Amino acid sequence: MQGREPSLNALLTNAVIFHNALDIAEIVHQLLEEGWEIDPEDLAHIPPYLTEHINRFGEYSTHEFGIQPDAYDPKLDVDFTPLREQDLAAAGPGQAA
Repeated sequence: MQGREPSLNALLTNAVIFHNALDIAEIVHQLLEEGWEIDPEDLAHIPPYLTEHINRFGEYSTHEFGIQPDAYDPKLDVDFTPLREQDLAAAGPGQAA
């Protein structure tokens, strides 16, 4: 069993990152619907591995396991082209980004 611990840690880390990415995307969707303008440069500085909200030894409810989530729309209406162009310019000529 000891050999499985690193893979379980990686699985847990990936689950936290995925959950955080969904939460961040939901907030961005809400802000866009409210009329906020989202700067892609600001989004580029939000790390998906946030752990402050995790209570490892707290009390947890499992009734949510039976709840069917709504369909998820992964599209964000944010133009990331300026960031891509900035990365290409920083890479220099003849280098892949």
